[in-house]
Amino acid sequence: MKPRRELTVLVAADLISNLGSRISVVAIPWLVLETTGSPTKMGLVAAAETLPYLLSSALATPWADRFGVRRTSIVADAASAVAMAVVALAPWLGFGALVALVAVAGGLRGIGDRVKHVMFRPAAQRAGVPLIRLTSAYDGLVRGVTLFGAVLGGLLIDWVGVTWAIWIDAATFAVCALLIGVLVRPPAPAEPAPRESYLRALRGGFGYLRTDRVLLTMLVVVSALNMFANASVAVYIPLWVAEVFGDPAGFGLVLGVFSGGALLGNLLFTAAGPRLPRQLTFAVGAAASGTPRLLALALSDELVVVLTVTFLSGMAIATVNPLLGAALYERVPEALQTRVIGISGSLAFLGLPVGALLGGWSAATLGLIPALWVMAAACLVLTVAPLLVGGLRPGAREPRPAVPRGAGSGAGSGAGVPAREAAAPHAE
Repeated sequence: MKPRRELTVLVAADLISNLGSRISVVAIPWLVLETTGSPTKMGLVAAAETLPYLLSSALATPWADRFGVRRTSIVADAASAVAMAVVALAPWLGFGALVALVAVAGGLRGIGDRVKHVMFRPAAQRAGVPLIRLTSAYDGLVRGVTLFGAVLGGLLIDWVGVTWAIWIDAATFAVCALLIGVLVRPPAPAEPAPRESYLRALRGGFGYLRTDRVLLTMLVVVSALNMFANASVAVYIPLWVAEVFGDPAGFGLVLGVFSGGALLGNLLFTAAGPRLPRQLTFAVGAAASGTPRLLALALSDELVVVLTVTFLSGMAIATVNPLLGAALYERVPEALQTRVIGISGSLAFLGLPVGALLGGWSAATLGLIPALWVMAAACLVLTVAPLLVGGLRPGAREPRPAVPRGAGSGAGSGAGVPAREAAAPHAE
């Protein structure tokens, strides 16, 4: 297969998998609500999927390197298809079985997502596609799939029922495994990857990330952005809409406008991104995408003002994910790609559950407006500090990251592929 066609198939397979995951984000909570009627159990099921996802993203990566990232992707997606098909039978199996199955599916999806994204770099290099253009275009496509998938999930529940919606999710994983298994055939490496023990391989990933100040700073900023974004989506925006606007349709409108801004920003950044200073653009985009959204909610009771600021913040976030993805691909040695991208994903997404808890606590303790002011100040500090005193400040001298012995850039993975929710971990 021609290199560009292979890259297209790989990206399309990942997007199909993402589409199914977004359908299940709507369908599984609805299934729990239909079968138990308990909001507490809905939260328990969500946590049962999230925690294994974060753990497998980081801890399963040495095994993926040993087994081969392509084969790991195929097996993880095929097993995910089976797991989701059985989830659809959960009303007959009981709530305990549902929690266990969702946890298994979350763990499989975590490592499956990571290894697919690891394959993007060598596929783009063979196709002659600049990495910054790939990560920017991919980020825009994922945001479009996210928006479409959530809407489609609700429509499928209405049209065919929640059980069939989950089976459709299972089918997307099967299609993804089939596409990669049949149509993605990367060349074999010139020499096999060195064998390492599990703990040594894992330490190598953590060790590299600890010494790369620029990459670590970018990941801390993205984790902070995810924390504040999830606090807004889970708590602040619904409360503001209820108290100020009074119509629940406003909640969906705010989220939709942010997605629209991000899509437009992706189009612009895909064209202009390669010519912009990367670290400065990342820092400015991060600062402009977080604090203004919180301040708009705190300062205004006009929906049009909130929507305008939200749209502009969405445009700003479009610079963050592609630059983080390109940094991971370009800075990390090939032999460490799987491990470092996996650990990075866990670190970046750690802000999501923390944000939901922090948002609920701050609003209940301080009240909505004071909580927004406090969180806006914290967001400003965490996103601007790296530009002033951290690893992203202009002119900062950057020490060379330590590369563990035996992890040279020429080593490949066990399946013949140089060592993935973003062509990298991403900000929501």
